[in-house]
Amino acid sequence: MSSAIRHVTVDSADPYVLASFWARALDGSLGDDDFPGDPEALVTAAAATLLFVRVADRKAVKNRVHLDLQPQDRTRDEEVERLLALGATLHEDHRRPDGTGWVTLHDPEGNEFCVERSAAERATG
Repeated sequence: MSSAIRHVTVDSADPYVLASFWARALDGSLGDDDFPGDPEALVTAAAATLLFVRVADRKAVKNRVHLDLQPQDRTRDEEVERLLALGATLHEDHRRPDGTGWVTLHDPEGNEFCVERSAAERATG
């Protein structure tokens, strides 16, 4: 049997703060034993488990791996607005006039992630 991915690990300056953002973004939850100042924090969501660990190095270059989010109960544009309200920032807007495309955002520590169209939006064109 091959290995399975247990969780995706993200280096961070403040694991609790960054994990809190991602818990809200993914409608997930923090571990019961995660508190401010902890060296790591775990987010469990329906789609993935993310582990945030404290590192001394600041992010300096583009991510080699990033998350692509697909909204489940709203449109891409509604999800982008929700994530911006949670503290994400716009990096690059790749939306096209025909409704296709995606948006690249930064989380509160500058990690890139993308928001794609929902399955319903993909089904209509």
